[in-house]
Amino acid sequence: MHLNIVILAAGMGKRMQSDLPKVLHSIAGKPMLSHVIDSARQLNPSKIIVVVGHGADTVKDYFAQENDLGFALQMPQHGTGHAVQQAVDQLVGGNDSNDMTLVLYGDVPLVQSDTLTKLIQSAGTGVSVLTETLADPTGYGRIVRDANGQVHRIVEHKDATPEELKINEVNTGILCAPTAHLKNWLTRIDNNNAQGEYYLTDIIGLAVKDGVAVNAAQPSANWETLGVNSRIQQAQLERLWQAEQARRLLEKGVTLADPNNFNLRGELICGRDVFIDTGCVFEGRVVLADGVKIGPNCVLRNVELGQNTHVDAFSHLEQAKAEDHAVIGPYARLRPGASLGSHSHVGNFVELKKTRLGAYSKANHLSYLGDATIGEKVNIGAGTITCNYDGVNKFQTIIEDGAFIGSDTQLVAPVTVGANATLGAGTTLTKDAPANQLTISRVQQFTIANWKRPTKK
Repeated sequence: MHLNIVILAAGMGKRMQSDLPKVLHSIAGKPMLSHVIDSARQLNPSKIIVVVGHGADTVKDYFAQENDLGFALQMPQHGTGHAVQQAVDQLVGGNDSNDMTLVLYGDVPLVQSDTLTKLIQSAGTGVSVLTETLADPTGYGRIVRDANGQVHRIVEHKDATPEELKINEVNTGILCAPTAHLKNWLTRIDNNNAQGEYYLTDIIGLAVKDGVAVNAAQPSANWETLGVNSRIQQAQLERLWQAEQARRLLEKGVTLADPNNFNLRGELICGRDVFIDTGCVFEGRVVLADGVKIGPNCVLRNVELGQNTHVDAFSHLEQAKAEDHAVIGPYARLRPGASLGSHSHVGNFVELKKTRLGAYSKANHLSYLGDATIGEKVNIGAGTITCNYDGVNKFQTIIEDGAFIGSDTQLVAPVTVGANATLGAGTTLTKDAPANQLTISRVQQFTIANWKRPTKK
């Protein structure tokens, strides 16, 4: 069996009021078209063909590295049937009755692979359309069934009779058909309708005429078939999808303080007894081990946190890792390459970049630690800075186990602080500090007698 998947993505999207092609607008941090492609890939198809039109080069450039995609150009656009016609030359198979073609839409982003599997299975060797029953079907094509309850044809809203307008079962546009039959039917459809377009739905009438069975399936959730034509619809679908992602996490045992104020823009993998407070954003791939607690209004992007790690409010973590029982924040920033050992602490207004903070080490206040390797049981005093950049190159700072770095210290890299060394507060370290000794650099304190503050003239 060969399965082709054709994704229609040629529309302009005028109501989006944007120079960006509609299908590249995001839901949950990912272009709508990417969502559709991801669902399509889960079906292991023989071919995925994206039909592009407006902004074709922009869309193709975005997916240029994805070698399993083919593209067909529809310009100008004369309807959904015309769009699929542009992909016919790239369809594989068709000699076997089990060779099928599935048609999806780039602006209907949330259709799930299990629904598509159900649709394909319901087709058998015939046609299957994905339908929904709506209380208000205004604007949708109606599913017209015969006296035996079989799908007979689909009529667009503008072409429907008053009796047909009373039908509540509507067409979602998504359908599956035998590839050989589809190729034939696409040569026989016409544009004799109110829009003057070639409707893909006209193949249903042709299937009935040719004695090919037409079946129907319905999605598992109604949000799967919702399309996006405006910013308002985009925002509505965003919230529906976020609510669905929250529901799935809750079912797996994750505690969400406020499921209505939660944003997942990627993949979130959680262990047992994970707690996530309100207003958090997760992007990329985030892994939270057992017992992790995330405080309010945190942003985590491509992060892995070990068991019982706590992230306090307003912390921002990106491409960072923490081992078990680490404490982060509030107001901490871990930049790419930050790595925390077990039981380590990174406190308020502390920033780490390409830095390893060893087990049981602490940097609790107001520090920047960049391009550094910090051992175990090290104390970093408030106001400490690794001066790692000379304007051209970056340099490493090494702080060995047990060192104590006094407050307001500047470590001018490259420099090493030996094991169990102590740096006095206010030190500017430009040479290596030996192990087990106190190193200090300060201007001698003195007082000027009879000095007076300047006064305002």
